[in-house]
Amino acid sequence: MKKILFVFAALAGVACAAEGGEQLVSFSVLAAVVGLGLAALGGAIGMGNTAAATIAGTARNPGMGGKLMTTMFIALAMIEAQVIYTLVFAIIALYANPFTGSFPALG
Repeated sequence: MKKILFVFAALAGVACAAEGGEQLVSFSVLAAVVGLGLAALGGAIGMGNTAAATIAGTARNPGMGGKLMTTMFIALAMIEAQVIYTLVFAIIALYANPFTGSFPALG
């Protein structure tokens, strides 16, 4: 954990060392990476809990296995959608940053 915090602090130092408009882009990259990492972590925890609950439910009542599996897949799709939304926001922050005033993807 200490190594991860050290690398994070080093990358934050590099982002702060940039000049002018580059600093905003550096912080956008940092925010996109951290945000996507947190979203993926939360999604993975949610998916693990969903799968564990489905397995426990199927073990208690094997006759409900099909319905539980269907419900689990719907829940997993909703959890994964949240991570994909975060990915879309990260891509927007990286390639069409609305804070810089220029949109390289459109121009």
